[in-house]
Amino acid sequence: MNIQVLAVGDVVGDAGVDFLCRHLPALRKLHGVHFTVVCGENAACNGLLPQQADAIFSAGADVITMGNHTWDKQQIVKYMEGNPYIIRPANYTSRAPGRGWGVFDGPRGLRIRVVDLIGRCEMDANFDNPFTKMDEILREKDADLTLVDLHAEATSEKGAMAWYLDGRAQALWGTHTHVPTADCQVLPQGLGFVTDLGMTGPSRSVIGIKPEQAVNRFMGGLPRRFEPAPGPCKLNAVLFEIDAAAKRCAGVQRIDIS
Repeated sequence: MNIQVLAVGDVVGDAGVDFLCRHLPALRKLHGVHFTVVCGENAACNGLLPQQADAIFSAGADVITMGNHTWDKQQIVKYMEGNPYIIRPANYTSRAPGRGWGVFDGPRGLRIRVVDLIGRCEMDANFDNPFTKMDEILREKDADLTLVDLHAEATSEKGAMAWYLDGRAQALWGTHTHVPTADCQVLPQGLGFVTDLGMTGPSRSVIGIKPEQAVNRFMGGLPRRFEPAPGPCKLNAVLFEIDAAAKRCAGVQRIDIS
């Protein structure tokens, strides 16, 4: 059987959460989605609050992934420890709370492994190597399919990871930059890949925040707490069609809503 996996780009601010809640249920129905993964680490602009996680799950997310802002809202720590369906980057130090990956129930008894990783280029060198961490995770033989969210700055790091995992995972998508890329593809051994999903949140913005705040930062102004921009929103997502029997991705396409 072929299953449809929907990966939704970083949700930004309350407006992004609201837009997701309004559109995700219909989107899942329209495309016959079997499994949905949403990046939620920016729902509170920097970080995620428990009530926002509840809303994202209620909208239809099966799994929420996080990133470099995982710990910006300390309220989420206890929530993460009690909820296996929200995962943080697996290559954080082993002392970090929460889980970096999980195996979840899919359609017709399929066991779907979802892994959250964080890149090291232009990020924080204290993270463990995501490539060797992925090798370690893949030694666990308890899943039928493997999906990977690589939360990273460098497009080259995301692309290198995709080729590294081709034939060993079925889908890999990038998050973090909030800019959707146009390189949806299936690699030779069957891994579906896109460099970055994009974001779900304010469309008249600089990666979701007020433009004047971004300008202030690059002009050398005093640091300010980032705030989501007002106005209309968008939803950036990518749909992966996976042949579960062959353990290959059969197709990748962008699903964007303005």
